[in-house]
Amino acid sequence: MAALCEGYTLCGLTPDQNNSTSGIDGIEEERDSDHVIVTDSNRTVTLYKVSDQKPLGSWTVKQGQTLTCSAVFNSQANEYVAVSDNKVIRIWKEGDVLLDKTFKATVKADIWKVHCAGGEQPVVLFRRGAVRQLEHLLSDPQQPIEDVLAEDEAVRWSAAIAVQTQQFVLFTTELGGENFFYLQRLNPHSLQKYHLEREEAGLLPLSVSASYKDDHISLLCLYPNGFVYRSLVSVRSPVLDEGPRALPLPRNRVMSLPVGEGRLKAASALFLDDSHIAAVGAHHPSAGADFLCIWNINFQTLQAGKEMGGKIYGQLWNYSNKFFIPHGKRLSVIPFTCHKSSLASALGKLRQARPEESKCPTYVPSWNKILHEEKAPLSKTGETRKTRSTRKTQASLSLTAEQVLELVKTAPAEEVQKEVAELLSRQDIQDLQLGKLASILVCRSQADPHFYAHSSFVHLVHSQFLCHSVCPDLLPLALERKDYFLCQMCLLLFPDIPEVLTCTCLKAFICLPDVDAEKMCLEPESVSLMETLITSQHCQGDLQNGFSPPSRVEAHSDTANDQQTREGSEKATSRLVCPVGSHKAALLNGILQTAYSDTFLLPHLKDLNSQHVLLFLRYLQFLYLRYSQDTFPQAHSERAPSLHQILDWICMMLDAHFTVLVMTPEAKGFLLNLHGFVQSQVKLFSELGKIEGSLQELQKMKRKQDVGQYSIEIIEIF
Repeated sequence: MAALCEGYTLCGLTPDQNNSTSGIDGIEEERDSDHVIVTDSNRTVTLYKVSDQKPLGSWTVKQGQTLTCSAVFNSQANEYVAVSDNKVIRIWKEGDVLLDKTFKATVKADIWKVHCAGGEQPVVLFRRGAVRQLEHLLSDPQQPIEDVLAEDEAVRWSAAIAVQTQQFVLFTTELGGENFFYLQRLNPHSLQKYHLEREEAGLLPLSVSASYKDDHISLLCLYPNGFVYRSLVSVRSPVLDEGPRALPLPRNRVMSLPVGEGRLKAASALFLDDSHIAAVGAHHPSAGADFLCIWNINFQTLQAGKEMGGKIYGQLWNYSNKFFIPHGKRLSVIPFTCHKSSLASALGKLRQARPEESKCPTYVPSWNKILHEEKAPLSKTGETRKTRSTRKTQASLSLTAEQVLELVKTAPAEEVQKEVAELLSRQDIQDLQLGKLASILVCRSQADPHFYAHSSFVHLVHSQFLCHSVCPDLLPLALERKDYFLCQMCLLLFPDIPEVLTCTCLKAFICLPDVDAEKMCLEPESVSLMETLITSQHCQGDLQNGFSPPSRVEAHSDTANDQQTREGSEKATSRLVCPVGSHKAALLNGILQTAYSDTFLLPHLKDLNSQHVLLFLRYLQFLYLRYSQDTFPQAHSERAPSLHQILDWICMMLDAHFTVLVMTPEAKGFLLNLHGFVQSQVKLFSELGKIEGSLQELQKMKRKQDVGQYSIEIIEIF
């Protein structure tokens, strides 16, 4: 099972004027997994500490000079190696400041790239296909360099792999629409040439990557039509040069990535392990092309996907379980996990550990659990043949899944709901069939305004076989039909709802009148929770975390107007009145519990007007103050938003609308009250900091073992 973690920005980009390239020539791992070297397309090499997103050093060539090869780190000599102006090799150490004053050597032929694999000595690949070890080349920089490639043949991609004492240089070339693969051994020197099979319509590979395992090099090629091919090359024993003759290189297709309309223009794919590949720039099955996806090639399933904002340049690097992706105007780092492939994970049925179980070993259910979502009953010795035959008869009378799929296209809503309910009660149903069933029901509901299978949709969502990516039109349909119960279920059970849909639901819920909301039938537990919060007695004493009512908070200003506004806000907040009804609050709680990325959510939040924002913020304030009361223990119900979720939404709403709120007269009292709360928190933590040393001294003091029934003990703290 593979998963993508929360990413972060390593540095900004400076794309070229036409925005066709990212401005990054290459990224190489340095001494450990937390350091990388980033070479831009012009003049600069920068060393970054990845975990801190911090540059540790930067080196630039003089104006008029250009770096034509990405820099690498020679771990044996603790030196950096790069090439400028195609022929000048530059070597420097981390303490050097000016590249112009470091070692330089000019060679006789143009260099394609310098590679340094597995801690071995760097090797130099020339544009005409010759390969030299750097140490040997520097001993005589003006030594003649032979031409390996044909006259118009050009190198398109290269890499190096180190295996024990052997080092391989791999590169592909193009000549007249044909592609070739070269395998250069360095110890002893030998060269093999292979001819890559030509793709239909003469398509050339968009990306090439290689990996090594069990004496074989796996070559992965992605084409503009979305086809991903793998070729295996044995390296068990060196062979003699074959001269100009190119051996045919067999291949097999491992994936067919979605391409949408037309062809892929900027995409890249690489191996993660035997079962998984990562692709960027190819289309997500139910979204756009600006996605990073991890695919399981054994089961042809999408394991993880993450939308990447901005233009995708078709570049992707992978070091130490971290993806490095340039997109838009930034270079992002996306950590990922990739575990051993299993059918359970491919089907999405592998039990996910809860936060409190994260340190426990993963539980892999039985096959019956995977396929039927419940344990198959053990065969009982007392079961009679009559019982078994009765079950077979009942099963034979039921419609098959295919028959139900055909029936829902034309049958009345009552019959459809009956058959779907019966289908879901069976044990032989599969998630793929249910996904197709949901899509058919949604399409029919969109085409026929008089058809809507509410109970079928609810049962399908409750089955937990569905998610937004499987049936992306379900939630928009529920909003269109004002089926807020189904919206609530989707928000609670779907883990992959896009941020734009989350904001659409939020706007619909806020605009819903309380009178209409109270008439709706919603999820009972969520409504009951809010009724308890709203109708229970409110505490008038101090609140937790150092917060006290506004009358006890220090004044923010001495002006008469602010004092009057503050007095009004004191009256408004002294009784913790919920600004919305229990049913509307239950719907809003579903929004608070939905997964999101603040980067993609903030732009859509700005579509809300000031009145809606103020109402939502007052509701969030009510929840937070209610949770903070000494008399109200925080609910641990699955339908209750957590304290962190409430705070995160308050911060996001203020970030998105702070300027508007400052200019809105109705929001002034609310903002002053919120400021008073934050001020009291700061004061509390300041006071706690003053007594921190005393509390630590108390912990160090030894307690007397025999105190007796009554004693007075004086503790002196110096």
